[in-house]
Amino acid sequence: MPELPEVENLRLGLNKAIVGQKIKQVKVLKPKLVSGKGTVRTASSKKKSEFERGVTGEIFTGIERRAKNLIFKLSHEKTILAHLKMSGQFAYLPRLARQDLASYGKKIIGGPARNAYSIAVAGGHPIELSEKQLPNKHTHVIFELEHGALYYNDTRMFGYLLYYPDTKTFEAENHFGLHGLEPLSKEFTVKYFFDALKNKSGKIKAVLMDQKIVTGLGNIYADETLFEARIRPDRSAASLSLREAARLHQAIIRIMRRAIKVGGSSVATYRLLDNTRGNYAREHKVYGKHGQRCPRCKTLLQKIIIQNRTTIFCPKCQK
Repeated sequence: MPELPEVENLRLGLNKAIVGQKIKQVKVLKPKLVSGKGTVRTASSKKKSEFERGVTGEIFTGIERRAKNLIFKLSHEKTILAHLKMSGQFAYLPRLARQDLASYGKKIIGGPARNAYSIAVAGGHPIELSEKQLPNKHTHVIFELEHGALYYNDTRMFGYLLYYPDTKTFEAENHFGLHGLEPLSKEFTVKYFFDALKNKSGKIKAVLMDQKIVTGLGNIYADETLFEARIRPDRSAASLSLREAARLHQAIIRIMRRAIKVGGSSVATYRLLDNTRGNYAREHKVYGKHGQRCPRCKTLLQKIIIQNRTTIFCPKCQK
């Protein structure tokens, strides 16, 4: 699953590509993806109809990010909340300038449009067909825009796109009520972090990943920030001293800023909107390096499992 830096870079790319464009037509091919956000979801024809009618004719006015979620702002205070989960992908293809508009509209909704667009750009899980043909068998939502098309593709269909008709409805759901602070926000202070950790008895890595104190960290950045702060991932969160919490706080901020700047980690399958991979993976110190030497002390890095996730750390440097 993409973490904060990857989702933030996708937001920045999509912001340049689609903001200001009018949604001419929407086609939801898999109603399940717009019907709810739970692991087990039932397709709703009512939700599908509300989604298609609600966003058609509206304009993308901005894109925000909260934790690992994208929040698409539309005209008339309408909102689409999107989460890529494990295998979601957004792909935007600009329309060729000389293409006939009527032919374009027919192709995008009616079937494959291999020759209808210029070079594709995609962000999220790479799907080979998305580089050769759009829409494809993994395409589940299609937005026909003024100057191109935005596709939501998802091989495993864990992701979701939820429609809210107004700001009041969106805020009433309190989707982020259990989320902690953004790591780069002014409110994320050492005092806040230390006070929050004192009430957590779980392992520090698990606490970082549960999103309830600080958002956006997953397996990659939890390992990397704990290594930089010299803290074992299996330590109790409540056992951290103020000095240790301050080191970890600083590591989270520094690594998040750096990862965003270089485009994220793009480990395994994640790609940015321009179809490139982020460069932060080249700077990983421990993630994915089990059995290699610690870059600080040359001790062999060890592997343990925390919350069913592989966790890499240095048994000497991290205490």
